[in-house]
Amino acid sequence: MNILTKGAIKNLIIGSIFALVAVFSPLALSSTANAACDETNLNVGSGVECAKGDDVPTTLFGQGSIFTTIVNVLLFIIGAISVIMLIIGGIRYTTSAGDSGNVTAAKNTIMYALIGLIVAFLAFAVVNWVLSAITPA
Repeated sequence: MNILTKGAIKNLIIGSIFALVAVFSPLALSSTANAACDETNLNVGSGVECAKGDDVPTTLFGQGSIFTTIVNVLLFIIGAISVIMLIIGGIRYTTSAGDSGNVTAAKNTIMYALIGLIVAFLAFAVVNWVLSAITPA
């Protein structure tokens, strides 16, 4: 008896992605007010600087830049999805009840999840290597 059908697995993955987005989007979108703003003497230029916040990256490449932040968030999401797929593959493997088709599908799920983790780690290494090569010291 297979407890997890393809529809249930798809719903679990989609629900996990929405849960990750719901948890981490407020953290990514929140910004604190700039402490150095003088609210009594504002003009257009200083208003833009005040609206920017304290911890908002201003450079495109380098340590703490916009590109680095985006790549780190995407790699975190890929890693989280790979771990979730590893768990799903393990559950499918234990609930396969010896059916060779279900065992093969579960093993493929685990194998592709591990390949996804390896690709994510290699992508992180390559991106950091390229960014360190193109940014000045």
